[in-house]
Amino acid sequence: MEVKRIGVLGAGLMGSGIAQVCAQAGFEVGMRDIEDRFVQNGFDAIKKSLQRLVKGGKIKQEDVEKILGRINGTTDLKEAIEDVDLVIEAAPEDLDLKKRIFKEVDELCPGHTILASNTSGLMITDIASATKRPDKVIGMHWFNPPPIMRLIEVVKGALTSDETYESVRELSVKLGKEPVLAADGPGFFTTRYINWYAAETIRLLESGVAGIKEMDKMCRLGFGWPMGPIELMDLVGLDTIVHTLDYLHRETGDPKYAPPLTLKKLVKAGYIGRKPGSKGGFYEYFKVREKA
Repeated sequence: MEVKRIGVLGAGLMGSGIAQVCAQAGFEVGMRDIEDRFVQNGFDAIKKSLQRLVKGGKIKQEDVEKILGRINGTTDLKEAIEDVDLVIEAAPEDLDLKKRIFKEVDELCPGHTILASNTSGLMITDIASATKRPDKVIGMHWFNPPPIMRLIEVVKGALTSDETYESVRELSVKLGKEPVLAADGPGFFTTRYINWYAAETIRLLESGVAGIKEMDKMCRLGFGWPMGPIELMDLVGLDTIVHTLDYLHRETGDPKYAPPLTLKKLVKAGYIGRKPGSKGGFYEYFKVREKA
């Protein structure tokens, strides 16, 4: 099935970025969030992103209004997904919330519509169980920031059809991305792997092997990473890391995914990384500790 119209549920960092990529590729997009201010924030983020592309010579100024004109921002779910061929859900990582959304969307969308989740690790099979079309439910895991990062981890649930997968794979290529297939399971590949090394990094810190600056520096210089593991955790959000590790530990029973005590202490103390309302992340926390 050829995808022509796309609905994006969520206008936050990921949702607005996904909407921008789709609109840049020429697709008509409905971008929905629960409040007008969230929708406006999404448009503001898209405008800033597009202006960066103009300054970098990637697009022309006259292209900006055309791209924005392809995005219909709304708080009305039915308006956002009416007659779309694909829905991309980009809501918070809460399984009950996602299942409620998919149940409602399943009832409102045409029968041919593919329902994709941008979840970074919740099992697609579980999300699909809330619908009457599990063959058309698939994982479409984007990476931050969506306009720049090329990977889309495409995840087939237990009942996802080959036709659904091929449609999403072809669309991903049209969007200028590199789709890579992963089997369903807690965390798929990327999230399970990233959170394993995040937890191991903190355990190495706790055991005194190296400090946070030293570990970040060694990973940047020795492995060629653009940022170290501590910097990455601060960017993702320490509360998100704890939540994901809890989920992986619960679903797999593997003790290596148990959230380290230091990580939980930082979150409880209000140090959740580079997020609004946070006191900071690892670096800020240890500066306070050094002064104490």
